[in-house]
Amino acid sequence: LARHLQKEAQSQHNNSEFTEDQKKTIAKIATCLELRSAALQSTQSQDDFKLEDLKKLEPILKNILTYNKEFPFDVQPVPLRKILAPGEEEHLEFEEDDEEGGAGAGSPDSFPARVPGTLLPRLPSEPGMTLLTINIEKIGLKDAGQCIDPYITVSVKDLNGIDLTPVQDTPVALRKEDTYVHFNVDIEIQKHIEKLTKGAAIFFEFKHYKPKKRFTSTKCFAFMEMDEIKPGAIVIELYKKPTDFKRKKLQLLTKKPLYLHLHQTLHKE
Repeated sequence: LARHLQKEAQSQHNNSEFTEDQKKTIAKIATCLELRSAALQSTQSQDDFKLEDLKKLEPILKNILTYNKEFPFDVQPVPLRKILAPGEEEHLEFEEDDEEGGAGAGSPDSFPARVPGTLLPRLPSEPGMTLLTINIEKIGLKDAGQCIDPYITVSVKDLNGIDLTPVQDTPVALRKEDTYVHFNVDIEIQKHIEKLTKGAAIFFEFKHYKPKKRFTSTKCFAFMEMDEIKPGAIVIELYKKPTDFKRKKLQLLTKKPLYLHLHQTLHKE
């Protein structure tokens, strides 16, 4: 909802049914939704944006065309900080950076886009079927300390780059030290391993916020193929953006030995 409201708040004057003041109010509501989302993902509960606070926004949203009172919370609208659907940011950056080549098209919207920090629970077990939990430990990057609000988008794609499961985003990284961004977060793959199509791969896209360009950008990506699914630790190489879900034009991010560090756990009935 925050994403939809922000898009409306950013729409050009002549395309929108809303006045500039109404757009500001919509953008502030989007900010509050993001604050509530962050509160739900946080383990500390001081100064969080509570459900009672959120309920105060309902009459404003319902009466947005006639609402003219002061906004109940002292928040800044965030229309400058775009939240983009998976695949969208590559095209934006592609145009701005004028980079060469790369098949980074996002897959069709077969699953709804998710806001960062939307991990899904483990599926119910089935006799004879295997479920996979991947712990994303850390990623090695030479400028790790400079990444703002880094998170990782995890998706499972077939050979044509089509989603086989819903896309999941990790919460923002726990900490950054030296050349590592630490996550230590579990991802539950949303399909039994036996049901994944031949040639499928699990993708990890490292994303961070770029203040100058005012949007979240993919910095690099990594992927794991089906023959790499086995219990224990694994390190996988990082590739240059845009994300190539079809795995046709892969270029290593750097000659330096930088990797994504994962730990896999298989659950079988």
